[in-house]
Order: sequence, then C-alpha cells, then structure tokens
Amino acid sequence: MKVLVCSHALSGVGRSITNKFGGISQVEIIAYTLRLFGTEGLKVAVEVAVMAADAGLVPTDCEIIAVGGSGGGADTAVVLKAAHMNNFFDLEIRFSHRRTMLR
Repeated sequence: MKVLVCSHALSGVGRSITNKFGGISQVEIIAYTLRLFGTEGLKVAVEVAVMAADAGLVPTDCEIIAVGGSGGGADTAVVLKAAHMNNFFDLEIRFSHRRTMLR
C-alpha cells in the first residue's frame, strides 16, 4: 500500500488568504458546500481523491472509491471519478454513503 503525505487540496493557500485579508476564499466555499451536501467525510473523501490524482496514485479516467471522515474515524465512502486540482470541476461524484454511528 502506498501512503501519500501532502498539503490538503481544499485548504492551505485559501485559508491563508482568509486569515490575512478576511472574508472567505473560493476554495473554502467549495469545502463548505461539500460539507453542506454531505459531511466532513464527503469533503475529505473528495479532497483525498484530488490529492491522490495529483500524486499519480489514482486514475482520472475511471471510478474509484474514496473514503473520508473526521477525528472520529472514517464514516463516508464515495464512488467517484477523480480529477486533478487544476481540473477540479471534472470530478464526478457517482455515489456517496455515510455510516451513521450510534453513540
């Protein structure tokens, strides 16, 4: 198994602009929108798919399964067609499933 360690695709520079100048960046709007339609897990799954595509670890011409979650662990699986960061809007989410955790 290969492990990728890199900067988050949907934070970093965008958050730095917000911290410096106030307001919200375009990248942060994308992240908040993904959270709105899913969960933190959906945002993370999309983000790791983009990061893996940029690193050449997943293809962008077929479906993959991306998994995401939050500090509590992975809770979302997404079938998607990944895209590179510079072609982000070519990413296609085909199916998303969130596991509900009982506490």
